[in-house]
Amino acid sequence: MRLKHLSLLSMLLAPALAFAEEAKLDTGDTAWMITATALVVLMSVGGLTLFYGGMTRAKNIVNTIMMVLSAYAIAIVVWILWGYSLAFSDGEGALYAIVGDLKYFLLNGIDYKQISGVGAFPEWVFIAFQSTFAAITIALASGAIIERMKFSTWVVFSILWVTFVYAPIAHVVWGGGFLFDAGALDFAGGTVVHINAGVTGLVLAILLGKRKDYKKTAILPSSVVLTSLGAGLLWFGWFGFNAGSAFGANEVAGVALLTTNVATAMALLSWVMMEWITAKKPTLLGAASGAIAGLVAITPAAGFVDAKGALIIGLIAGIVGWFGVFVLKKALGYDDSLDAFGIHGLAGIWGAIATGFFALQPLAWDGSPLQNGDRIGQIIVQIESVVFTIVFTAIMTTILFFISFLLTGGARVDEETETIGLDEEVHGERGFNL
Repeated sequence: MRLKHLSLLSMLLAPALAFAEEAKLDTGDTAWMITATALVVLMSVGGLTLFYGGMTRAKNIVNTIMMVLSAYAIAIVVWILWGYSLAFSDGEGALYAIVGDLKYFLLNGIDYKQISGVGAFPEWVFIAFQSTFAAITIALASGAIIERMKFSTWVVFSILWVTFVYAPIAHVVWGGGFLFDAGALDFAGGTVVHINAGVTGLVLAILLGKRKDYKKTAILPSSVVLTSLGAGLLWFGWFGFNAGSAFGANEVAGVALLTTNVATAMALLSWVMMEWITAKKPTLLGAASGAIAGLVAITPAAGFVDAKGALIIGLIAGIVGWFGVFVLKKALGYDDSLDAFGIHGLAGIWGAIATGFFALQPLAWDGSPLQNGDRIGQIIVQIESVVFTIVFTAIMTTILFFISFLLTGGARVDEETETIGLDEEVHGERGFNL
């Protein structure tokens, strides 16, 4: 996702009409980027809602889907108002190492005819594509705290989080910040999206506390069939997520398409194998979870690795995800409702670091250590990007949680609402009227 050439940054971030006049629109690239954007929308409002909805209890399925949909819609609006500007504006001074400014508030100064600096398609298409990444990131984080967080608190938190966490991280890695300048490789959001969402979910789960019946009664998913269907839509839509990050209908998009499919399939198999070995039963829920772990892990590496690298990344991703869900969560005792950290956080960390090991020099971005033949330097930069994202996200999420808590008079639903279920008590609806 980071700009292919550092020299393009100034063209992307300066709405210069002269550049727009010189650049020529490629209808094929434009059509692909519009399609890729639509695929990412399908991931969020179709795939993720079903994936998360099926994993939660029947009495909370409406609330779970509403958490995803509301977060998605909020992020889109915030992105157009000020999020894009904070992420992709650049300038001089120490501030711009972390975040941009508000020069493009409400897309001020960006003409609809202007060609993007990353490809031969309109800047507005790039903005729309990027908006879906911000939207799915905050939506993913909701999986850690469903069944117990007040809807009003979630709405306020989502607005603040996209502004003060997602936009700065996107700027640091993709928009001209210090990790961008250091040459960090994050093709489609392993760091910006998945580590970010996973760490956010973990922090919120710890701050909010466990569900009152966690570990006391069986907490069963409403429908593993819905979850598997959601995983299938996520798998399908992820081709827009990863191959779209090549910013054109080109060879790199083909690389991302192939590696995404290979890693996902391998991770599904490795997760199921871990279940088969340890519990003697390969489950549909495990297969769906393994596929998502593979999608997450290959995301930062998709356009940089070959099929061999994708197989290794996927193989380990399934094991890492299984470990996060069945070992780490049990050992540490936190209640991550739908395993946002166990899958997205841990698989994202593995994928970001693995990119440094398996990325091919000819595919690495200009300005990266690997492009200059320094693989050790690339691995170090990848680790730096992981550490910075974890620390920054954890601190800022904690601060924003307490601000949201104060603004909404508490962050957790009352015990009666949690017992009855948030669907009827908060939304006045049932997911299944049987």
